[in-house]
Amino acid sequence: MRYFAGIAERTGKSEETFPDLVDLDDLIVRLRGAYGEAISPALEVCSFLVDGAVATDRAASLGQATRVDVLPPFAGG
Repeated sequence: MRYFAGIAERTGKSEETFPDLVDLDDLIVRLRGAYGEAISPALEVCSFLVDGAVATDRAASLGQATRVDVLPPFAGG
């Protein structure tokens, strides 16, 4: 698991390991459990990359995924 920008700020980490994740919904539940309201609003607007590919179905199995990136919205400039 890698965190970027505001998510990294809210967790206080840039990386973390969550073994045995079922899907992105499972990840979100675990993150909310670990970080509570500090992270919950940001998770609603985040994008997720699973092994480098954009994941749009949060209920899709993570299977043998080796990396999940949690990306908050970015403003260009």
